[in-house]
Amino acid sequence: MALLDVRNLRVEFPSRRGSLVAVDGVSLAVEPGDVLGVVGESGAGKSTVGNAIIGLLEPPGEMTAGEVHLAGRRIDDLEPGEKRKLRGKRIGMIFQDPLTSLNPLQTIEQQLVETIELHLGTGEREARRRGVDLLRQVGIPEPELRVKQYPHQFSGGMRQRVVIALALCAEPDVIIADEPTTALDVSIQAQILDLMRALCKEKDVGMMIITHDMGVIADITDRVAVMYRGRLVEHGATVKILGDPDHAYTRSLISAVPRPDVRLVRFPLVTYIEDAKETPRHFDVRRHWLGQARDFGDGAGAGAGAGAGAGPGAKKGDAARAGEGGDGGGRGPGRGPLISLRGLHMRFTTRPSFFKRNRVYLDAVKDLSLDIHEGEVFGLVGESGSGKSTVARMICGLHTPAAGAIRFAGTELTSLAREADLDPFRRQMQMIFQDPYSSLNPRMRVMDIVAEPIRFHRLAGGREEVEGIVSDLLEQVGLGAGAAIRYPHEFSGGQRQRISIARALATRPRFLICDEPTSALDVSIQAQVLNLLKDLQELLRLTMLFISHDLPVIRQMCDRVGVMQGGRLCEVRETEALFESPEHDYTRHLLALMPRLEGLSRQGLEIEEPA
Repeated sequence: MALLDVRNLRVEFPSRRGSLVAVDGVSLAVEPGDVLGVVGESGAGKSTVGNAIIGLLEPPGEMTAGEVHLAGRRIDDLEPGEKRKLRGKRIGMIFQDPLTSLNPLQTIEQQLVETIELHLGTGEREARRRGVDLLRQVGIPEPELRVKQYPHQFSGGMRQRVVIALALCAEPDVIIADEPTTALDVSIQAQILDLMRALCKEKDVGMMIITHDMGVIADITDRVAVMYRGRLVEHGATVKILGDPDHAYTRSLISAVPRPDVRLVRFPLVTYIEDAKETPRHFDVRRHWLGQARDFGDGAGAGAGAGAGAGPGAKKGDAARAGEGGDGGGRGPGRGPLISLRGLHMRFTTRPSFFKRNRVYLDAVKDLSLDIHEGEVFGLVGESGSGKSTVARMICGLHTPAAGAIRFAGTELTSLAREADLDPFRRQMQMIFQDPYSSLNPRMRVMDIVAEPIRFHRLAGGREEVEGIVSDLLEQVGLGAGAAIRYPHEFSGGQRQRISIARALATRPRFLICDEPTSALDVSIQAQVLNLLKDLQELLRLTMLFISHDLPVIRQMCDRVGVMQGGRLCEVRETEALFESPEHDYTRHLLALMPRLEGLSRQGLEIEEPA
């Protein structure tokens, strides 16, 4: 008898325009000690299956057919009160977004203790001890100190580890993990996957992992179910599905997986999908997205003046101010570093006190110096909490460094005190954040979200031109112009990240910071977005800081890579040199943990030849 048995599940979302069938006739089973992977594109219905099992479908979604059985007992027809007793105790759930899974008004300790006391009936002291042990198991350093903190004091990866600890604390029979390692670096991902695998095998816990990460699928699952547009298209042993899939969609999906062992000229697309299309390589960026063609010459000479200050509505004098003290705003090759960081130091107060001597500090970045050259893609890797995102936030002005200097195109930004002096530079630097849920205003339509920076910086002449630019951007990130009239909550996680990317591109930036830009995307959309970023970088000579824990993606995207550990820069090298012959012990440790995906076919790959 299966521990979890889903039979002919059908989920519909009624609306004024008819009923959307999100899941259609899906049947799955999870045995004790079994790990089932569910893969497919964003919007394929994977998360909807998980939410239907646990009874957390968002209204107006409803389960219109099928049955869900737990250990032989039907649970989908239980009363709401009975279902609540199952959640956490019998079925644990790890959600995709850690920020919305945690209560921002409670410390991590309060949330862990409450859950453990409710489901295990322990005393408060024992619940506290268990909570600290769980944080230690999921790789959070100094758990005795960090357990007293609030969710906003953790990085994205750290928050995801807390969510995993909460799901495990009641020792459930079945765990449904929706993208459990999305925000985790390779070292912590390996720890978490080892923990999950051990839990399943030692305690006969059944697990369903919903993910787009083929490395996770290859490492931990026994069986794989492939979903496409709400239907189950293939189901079988992991080795068979990954190595020799039968369905055309599965073969196409696997071909788009970033490879850890070779560098590709271009990411293959999931060509099976009827409406999938390659991002046009010669899209008329200059006419719409970048304004008038005369401002950009041949498309590679856009400078700080033309790129950021020229065009309809630009403020007089912006171009001159943006180029002061540097290379005059030009983007030609060989002009040296666009970004220069010297001796950066960032300190956060983790325990405030009126008396300075009683305060406790966390040094997130320590004496960091590096250059990011004009027109290059610079990668930054390291464990969650190593300081990668903090560096990015200091560059774009979201954090003020405790010490050190930041120079952009020759101008020292840390010496500029007035907001008016910083505005021209802020327009030239845009950031794509890791979490698409919290980076979009839920009360604004997509049209207004993407158009807001265009209007603010007066980069278009009128409403018609603004709408034309937004429509083009939405087409380029794979959403289509029709997405403009919808709200963020109407999109899946991956689709929301594409909205964030469109918004970041809207100000025609010179420098783009990508903080885990594809961590929420399935492999097919990831391939489209990364190809788009490659095209734009090639056409416009964009300079990029690309932060990711996904080492195969870093290998495909970056010219040079810096490796961070504990707030310090360990190593900076050319990408291929770093992957082939790393010098630092920590770099070798990270690369050793990278999923090898040796069973995947190379059919249809265009491999870049060594220079």
